[in-house]
Amino acid sequence: MTQKTAFHEIPLPLLDSDEVCRISTPTKGAQPSYIRDHRKRLRDRFLAGGPDALPDYEMLELVLFRAIPRRDVKPLVNALMERFGDYNTVISANAEQLSEVPGVGAAVICELRIIEAAAHRLARSRVHQKQIISSWDALLSYCRTTMAHCDIEQFRVFYLDRKNVLIADEAQGHGTVDHVPVYPREVVKRALFLNASALILVHNHPSGDPTPSQADIAMTQQVGQAAEALGIVLHDHLVIGKSGETSFRSEGLM
Repeated sequence: MTQKTAFHEIPLPLLDSDEVCRISTPTKGAQPSYIRDHRKRLRDRFLAGGPDALPDYEMLELVLFRAIPRRDVKPLVNALMERFGDYNTVISANAEQLSEVPGVGAAVICELRIIEAAAHRLARSRVHQKQIISSWDALLSYCRTTMAHCDIEQFRVFYLDRKNVLIADEAQGHGTVDHVPVYPREVVKRALFLNASALILVHNHPSGDPTPSQADIAMTQQVGQAAEALGIVLHDHLVIGKSGETSFRSEGLM
């Protein structure tokens, strides 16, 4: 019977393990030189060429270096890529899914959550309190980052002021793999509370296909009618999938 490699996590050191090795006397359990050299080469390539210089699995190696400082992370990276398919899906996987992969513990999950949170905050900063209509690409990037790889449906509303500046980005509901409840009255009620003049609806399709369903179309019409009755503009409804996104307005669905 083939024995599986065990991955042991330890608390993150104050200094990077490479630095520790350079300034201290080698001890039992210190990072082997071949691992240290590989990590340095990978970091140098990343710093010289940026993220495009590395394939997904090597980017994931970089992320896991701190979580597992003295062991070869390649076997775990291979297991994660085999389970989830690509870098983005690994980063977006929830703790329960990640813990199903042998070798993944609290340190690895924490490191992945930090990377995901950083990506979300950076994407959000590019649209927060910005003129959304003129920052449409940034809005799409934010939606892809936060929603494209979710395994359940999420429904969000972007509330805009009279100048189409984003004043609130709110999750209105979470559902199942193929359904999320939406209440048009609550969407419009919230717009009135925020003194919003316009809305953009966004939800994701975990299946990856951003094609709107008949239920999506009917719900959008209901929100649009409720908003129009109160003088609130519904700019668009975006459906986000792994393969892309669909704009209701661009498709002539509203």
